[in-house]
Amino acid sequence: HDVDSSEKAFDVCAWYAMREALGKADVCLLEPIMKLEIEAPDEFQGSITGHLSSKRGVISSAENREGSCVIIAEVPLAGMFDYANELRSMTQGKGGFSMEFLCYRQCPRNIQAEVIERRQKEKKEKSLASA
Repeated sequence: HDVDSSEKAFDVCAWYAMREALGKADVCLLEPIMKLEIEAPDEFQGSITGHLSSKRGVISSAENREGSCVIIAEVPLAGMFDYANELRSMTQGKGGFSMEFLCYRQCPRNIQAEVIERRQKEKKEKSLASA
């Protein structure tokens, strides 16, 4: 309505409404989950699955094929950096893997708290450096 308001007033009102809604919301952090397919000799299956569990991975399937195993898992991307070297070390260079994006899932609360704390610390350090 031209008489009662302006475009700027609507913008300000929307900003305050959004800020209030986000303040009341139960906010969560999402993390990318990757679908991982690993192929390695059978003898390394136990160490690979244990290692994936330490990375918060969930094994979808594991099959044995003529002396080798194929493991399909869902793993948070955060745990997959440098995985090629880790797998190579675990399998004496005999294992390989492929990885593709699967979905986003809610990050566990303890990890979410760590990420937020780290980000706030970085932000504080940056503001101190620019002051």
